[in-house]
Amino acid sequence: MSDRQPTILVIEDELQIRRFLRSPLYEHGYHMIEASTGDQGVQQAAQLQPDGIILDLGLPDMDGLEVLRRIRSWSSVPIVILTARGHEQEKIALLDAGADDYLTKPFGIGELLARIRAALRRTSSMLAEQAPIIEFGDIKLDMVHRQVWRTNTQIHLTPIEYNLLVVLVRNLGRVVTQRQLLQEVWGPEYIDSPHYLRIYMQHLRHKLEADPTRPRFLLTELGVGYRLRDED
Repeated sequence: MSDRQPTILVIEDELQIRRFLRSPLYEHGYHMIEASTGDQGVQQAAQLQPDGIILDLGLPDMDGLEVLRRIRSWSSVPIVILTARGHEQEKIALLDAGADDYLTKPFGIGELLARIRAALRRTSSMLAEQAPIIEFGDIKLDMVHRQVWRTNTQIHLTPIEYNLLVVLVRNLGRVVTQRQLLQEVWGPEYIDSPHYLRIYMQHLRHKLEADPTRPRFLLTELGVGYRLRDED
C-alpha cells in the first residue's frame, strides 16, 4: 500500500462536529476535507475524489439520503453515515441506498475510525474476491474448496449455511440487511421470510462461535440485519 494519506471528505453542517473529527483523523493518518452543505459535498466528492466519505443526514439544503443517492449514481466510494435518527427502517433504507455503514449520534471517535478502516479495506482489497482463504478469529474459510475450519477441525456447513457465511464475509465489518441476505441466499421470493434467516444464523453461531449465546463475530443489528465483525 502506498504512503499517501487517504483523504476523507466530511459532509457535516455542524462546525463543532467537524472540529471534533479533525484532530483524530489527522492523528490516524487521514487528510480531511470539509463540506457544510449537501450540494457542496456532492461537488467536492466529484472534483476531489476522496477515498472515503463521512456523511451527516441532517444537512441544511438537502437530506443526506439524497446526497448519498447522488454520489452513489456515479461512485462506489466508501460512505459512513452519521445520523441522529434511530429508526430501523431509515437505517435499512440507508444501507439499501448504498451506505457502507452508519453511526447514531452521539458516537465515539474510536468506533467511527474503526468503521472507516473497515470500509476502506473492503474497497481497496475486495477481500473475498481476491483472497481465496479468509480468516477471522479461529475460523478459516477456504473459498476455492468451499471448506470451513475452526482451529484444526473442519466444520460441515450446509449449502445455505455456507452461502450465508460467504455473503457476510464479502461484506466483512458491514451491516447486511435482512432483505439483502434473504435475496442473495434464498432468492427474491423469500425477502419477507426473516424467520429463515434467524434459524440459519443460529445454526452458524452454534457451529462457529465459542459461545453461541454471546457471539463474538456473527453479530445482530437489531431490526436491521447482521454484521460479521471485522477485528483489526
